[in-house]
Amino acid sequence: MYYKEDPKFPENFMWGASSAAWQVEGGVAEGGRTPAMIDLNSRKKQPYADNSIAADHYHRYKEDVALMAECGFSSYRFSLSWSRIIPHSDGKVNSEGIKFYNDLIDELIKNNITPIVTIYHYDLPVWVYEELGGWRSRKTIDAFEHLCKVCFENFGDRVKYWLSLNEQNMQICYGHWLGTSAGCTDWEKEKWDINHIMNLCHAKAVVHCHEMVEGGKIGPVPGYVPIYPKTCNPGDQIAAMNAEELTQKIWNDTYVYGEYSGFIKKYWETHDVHPDIRPEDLELMKKAKIDFIAVNCYRSNTAYESKIDSERQEYGLNKFGIKGQMQWPNVPGEYAFCSNPYVEYTDWDWEIDPQAMRYSLRYLWNHYRLPMMITENGLGANETKDADGQVHDTARIDFLRDQIYNVGLAIEDGCEVIAYNPWSFTDLLSTGNGIKKRYGLVYIDTTDDELVNCKDVSELSMKRIKKDSFYWYSKLIKSNGKDWGKEMK
Repeated sequence: MYYKEDPKFPENFMWGASSAAWQVEGGVAEGGRTPAMIDLNSRKKQPYADNSIAADHYHRYKEDVALMAECGFSSYRFSLSWSRIIPHSDGKVNSEGIKFYNDLIDELIKNNITPIVTIYHYDLPVWVYEELGGWRSRKTIDAFEHLCKVCFENFGDRVKYWLSLNEQNMQICYGHWLGTSAGCTDWEKEKWDINHIMNLCHAKAVVHCHEMVEGGKIGPVPGYVPIYPKTCNPGDQIAAMNAEELTQKIWNDTYVYGEYSGFIKKYWETHDVHPDIRPEDLELMKKAKIDFIAVNCYRSNTAYESKIDSERQEYGLNKFGIKGQMQWPNVPGEYAFCSNPYVEYTDWDWEIDPQAMRYSLRYLWNHYRLPMMITENGLGANETKDADGQVHDTARIDFLRDQIYNVGLAIEDGCEVIAYNPWSFTDLLSTGNGIKKRYGLVYIDTTDDELVNCKDVSELSMKRIKKDSFYWYSKLIKSNGKDWGKEMK
């Protein structure tokens, strides 16, 4: 559908950006925080830096919030570090961790910025893994329930928008890359038990949020990647549907309907998978009624028919930011991925596909009829300061303009979208590519080499430099999506 005028955004639309504790905070051994499994996983990503310092938000949150206010933010999505709040298996609450997040929340509210808080974003405490068995163990459900209650009790008077688990689907689909598979010997079967335990944790969060937070709303955070068929060959269409189901839809269906779909039950039967699902689990899942869907959407994928006798190929992500290094997955008999000649690609071989955003919102709205907020969407790129000491990130401006325009088109199409919070506000550690893969509106003046070799954060500049995209985004959001101009400052 085409419109004669630029799209209009609702008057109460929330504009901001996003981050995650382990990727932005640093201070991993300060304030009573104990190690998380993602800390150990990030140390394996050399030559990139681990998360010991990250963007040093732990020490500079006031400076960062002041920049958010200057930009005109009305929302900020961030996560809580489980091991900063509950550092040991005795369950005792760390007052220093509570104080840090109370101070951050208060600083946001003082600047008229609505906090949108993720309870879990990849950072399982080491003690949960070593003493309880991690995501493989049902004991983790009780530990996670305790975390939720502590968070709602301490922050629920001011935080009204909550997110349960970030990208559960990605943690299961790409468990080796994200570290979810730690301790597993047969991942292809064990991942479905882990997935079920995560579903129960999500359900606990939803139920307790509604019980404990007056006016509280909560939703899941799926990683959503539209999947197009390569051709009009019906086999390619079925392959795209298979990929959609097995990487995204079965999670979304479960969140919304509180039960597992016929597709996934049949898949388990065919593959001799028998998750430990108990009657009381199904009752809990049915009780957990979500209020909205948070959407992480960066890109699209293209699928084609995979023959049953073809060779299996795992997804090989581009690790070094040099185009052409992506290895596309092939799941024999189900689907295979390939490049799309109709879109451009980033340095990291991710599709630049603004219409994927409109597609995602339309798809989710048509299927589930729940309000949506964008909680991640952004351009990861190789960037450095120019000779003038500034960062002229024209490509990011083009990316954001096209993506946000398509959010507006989805709203015009009838979708209910309440917020746009791209990834990320400042540069931070990418999940697997250190600070080299930069997403921020604000440049952090450091490098992976500096972070790796640093013995004390005070040795580093860590200066915040507003990129050109900061100024462009500021003008757009202060006009509530009316000023699309290219001029800077």
